[in-house]
Amino acid sequence: MENFDVNAWLKVVSVISSRYFILAGFTFLLCYVLFKDKWQQFRLQYKFPKSEHYFRDVKYSIVSMFIFSSVAYLCMNTFKEYNNVIYTPIDNWYYFAFSFLWMFLLHDAYFYWMHRLMHNPVLYRKVHLIHHKSTNPSPWTAYAFHPLEAVIETGIVPLIVFTVPVHRNAFFVFMLFQIIYNVYGHLGYELYPKNFNKTLIGKWINTGTAHNAHHKSFHGNYGLYTLIWDRLFNTLREDYDINFKKTTINKT
Repeated sequence: MENFDVNAWLKVVSVISSRYFILAGFTFLLCYVLFKDKWQQFRLQYKFPKSEHYFRDVKYSIVSMFIFSSVAYLCMNTFKEYNNVIYTPIDNWYYFAFSFLWMFLLHDAYFYWMHRLMHNPVLYRKVHLIHHKSTNPSPWTAYAFHPLEAVIETGIVPLIVFTVPVHRNAFFVFMLFQIIYNVYGHLGYELYPKNFNKTLIGKWINTGTAHNAHHKSFHGNYGLYTLIWDRLFNTLREDYDINFKKTTINKT
């Protein structure tokens, strides 16, 4: 086990935080400022959140970024000798792709069950309610968590790096991907095309519309990347297809 390096930790904090705040800030600028009126038709909730909701979410997101960064630093650096992260040059692109798929499926399952646990009445009232104060989410809601929930959310990091070996680059690409998809899920706009939810693949992919309905109504649609678990355990909201049609009806 290596000693804690403050400078290295701060570097991890700056990298992870900048990724999120740059992405969330950019999408917020596009969708909530520059093209707010033009793209409003693609929103499930036609109205926009109040300004104080944005500030609240940013405040909690800052705390979450410190927690996420700290866990990532501990797993990747302090406990480096115990993890299964590969640092050598990539010599097998098939395994690289497999490891990404493994992380994708593992995180999808982990999030679904963790999310359902957060909706236990006690945990919801004491912890998850912070996230659900944004009944009309924005990009800033993506990581607006109670500190305890942030710790539980970032449990996926040790679950990944201490199980199946993954290349360092695959891990960082996946971490960037999960930030992007989480921001999309809370964006408030539907980016997928019309009738995507009816296609062979789209039927199983989670969408911004699905997660927005979860924030609006509090129950159902617990998935992260896919709707696999929601469909298997009958937690997909009955109004999902109607809502998706509503947000994409004017798309060509």
